[in-house]
Amino acid sequence: MEDTKLPNILVTGTPGVGKTTLCSLLESSLHEEGKTGYKYIMLAERIREEKLYKDWNKEFDVSEYDEDMVCDNLEDEMSKGGVILEFHSCGFFPERWFQLIVLLRCDNTHLYDRLAERGYDQNKITENIECEIMEVTSEEVRESYKSDIILELANQEIDDVETNIEKIKEKLEQL
Repeated sequence: MEDTKLPNILVTGTPGVGKTTLCSLLESSLHEEGKTGYKYIMLAERIREEKLYKDWNKEFDVSEYDEDMVCDNLEDEMSKGGVILEFHSCGFFPERWFQLIVLLRCDNTHLYDRLAERGYDQNKITENIECEIMEVTSEEVRESYKSDIILELANQEIDDVETNIEKIKEKLEQL
């Protein structure tokens, strides 16, 4: 990179693949190593808190975020670097924002159990399982970003999280 700002990382994947757990632990791990400039943003939470949406999807009981409002809200932080951004979608973000894209994947058995444990209704579980089967997020990532910045990781078991964090840190060292 031409300057010394920290890289921005996008962690994405179907709901339930383990993005939140991974991002929390990644931020903590980086901070423990003295890389305190990283900031984790759980975008879905920010969208709710700052009302970055105009419509509500009653069928799935979720906000339908406004892409322009979200990007405007994030622009300053992203330009400073060091953001670990977690979200289930990615195609609307400016490509220039990210130096590393982490695509988390999970087999359907684990994914089903996680979503059921969260109390998702069957309709929402089915929708998310189908998204993972059809590789919706995976396709969006590949269409939106250069392959050399994409790190696809399986995230089934709790042990995978620690291994995945190490792989992410290795990739960051190469940037």
